[in-house]
Amino acid sequence: MRIFARSLAAALAFAALPADAASAARFPDAAALRRAEARYAPVDLKVDVSRLPESERRALALLVEAARVMDALFLRQAWAGNEPLLLVLAQDRSPLGQARLAAFLRNKGPWDRLEHGEPAFLPGVPEKPAAANFYPAGATKEEVERWLAGLAPEAKAEATGFFTTVRRAPGGGLVAVPYALEYQGDLARAAELLRAAAAATSDATLRKFLEARAQAFTSNDYYASDVAWMELDASVEPTIGPYEVYEDGWFNAKAAFEAFIGVRDDAETAKLQRFAAELQGIEDALPIDAALKNPKLGAMAPIRVVNELLAAGDAMKGVQTAAFNLPNDERIVREMGSKRVMLKNVQEAKFQRVLLPIAGIALSKADRAAVAFDPFFTHILMHELLHGLGPHELVLGGRTTTVRAELGDTYSALEEAKADVAGLFALQKLLDEGKLDRGMQRTLYPTFLASAFRSIRFGVGEAHGRGMALQLSWFLDAGAIAPRPDGSFAIDAAKMREAVVSLTREIMTIQGKGDRAAAQALLEQKGVVRPEVQRVLDRLRGIPVDIAPRFVTAEALTQR
Repeated sequence: MRIFARSLAAALAFAALPADAASAARFPDAAALRRAEARYAPVDLKVDVSRLPESERRALALLVEAARVMDALFLRQAWAGNEPLLLVLAQDRSPLGQARLAAFLRNKGPWDRLEHGEPAFLPGVPEKPAAANFYPAGATKEEVERWLAGLAPEAKAEATGFFTTVRRAPGGGLVAVPYALEYQGDLARAAELLRAAAAATSDATLRKFLEARAQAFTSNDYYASDVAWMELDASVEPTIGPYEVYEDGWFNAKAAFEAFIGVRDDAETAKLQRFAAELQGIEDALPIDAALKNPKLGAMAPIRVVNELLAAGDAMKGVQTAAFNLPNDERIVREMGSKRVMLKNVQEAKFQRVLLPIAGIALSKADRAAVAFDPFFTHILMHELLHGLGPHELVLGGRTTTVRAELGDTYSALEEAKADVAGLFALQKLLDEGKLDRGMQRTLYPTFLASAFRSIRFGVGEAHGRGMALQLSWFLDAGAIAPRPDGSFAIDAAKMREAVVSLTREIMTIQGKGDRAAAQALLEQKGVVRPEVQRVLDRLRGIPVDIAPRFVTAEALTQR
């Protein structure tokens, strides 16, 4: 009852948005909001489900419904004011009101995610909170740190874990609240839908995962369901639950709810699964101190190529995910490795609608002719594979910890840069050993550079964008890429190879030492947009930044 009262009060406050001309002039009008939306190219995502048995199509429809619950959960996690604000926006039928609603839904909140989370595009909204809605309103990061420092080890592990919020207790202190309690109503509904999907499917591994994940939603223990997800071997490939920690700008600790619902591409999966056998060799060859390497990676590293039916929650804010590497639980990574999921239809749409037009402007004539889908697709795969390689668990001063815990708010950007550049290192190694088509030697670096300009347009306030800014600065300083008089960039392949090795070594050494100060210094020095890079970005303004998927197959399944 108290929650409803607070939401109603917030909604009434937002309903009184400033109407005077001076106030309104500070915010984009309907035409400006439509121009902002045009940065996303509409794409119909279609998936052929005709070959699936009726039982699996029924399961898919139920999974789509469960995934949509993740949207509501993520809105609540991103900001406490999101839900009441959405109620107000949905009631405004004016052209400006509808444009604001569309922008809100695109960004999962009132802040433009392509503009570093600011400014808000409508009045009555504060700055985007770095703490999101994982920590108490009015609390400071320092207060939370002091509270954590005073906890016993077991209590601290729970409070800093993926699946708890931190709230203000009645006495004024702080307390950890399990997601299963914080989001009890929505998670109960999601669990009900997952159990219905489990009853519908005829695939034993899918049924096991869905039942285990439904149980996790109510128990707050995700370990068994993560194991079941790793062992999933079905035509229907769902990923649903709390996973990524990017939204937690304080500690990169709290997992946000999201969902990817897809259908496995068996032929492409079979082709790429062979890369799993190369991971230990890549780990052994990393250009870092031997003490930082893992001499025995987890035995299981499944790779799935999937065509996406629906994305929701954290997966459907702003820029669309092209691939992912999960789970983030270090226990699973240590024991089983991690699973890499490639969203092929999403990648194809990005390549055609965004990357090729960028290459025509950003790259020299010779280099743009070498841009191809295969190295784009394969490097995204290797990016996800490399998330699982290099330092993860650390022993510092006699205590066991993780890279994530030690690097804190610098972790995500550095980790994304690591996966990118070490992915290039790994592909070059496989090319040198004759394990990839030799033709990729000519296409690899030009395609990567075109994709780099694609990624940095996401903004340096976002982990992938800042990580890419770091890489471009490093490559510029090494002479691996260089601006030409016409404003395009050319690649020196020999220097690029050297720079890839040196940056891989730099990032992984910082991670292996758990050196947050060095991580911060590297990001402050190089995680910025250099003037020569900005000049290219200015020329790309007419090209979409990303795609806006329309999930036509998912809609058709749920309307049957």
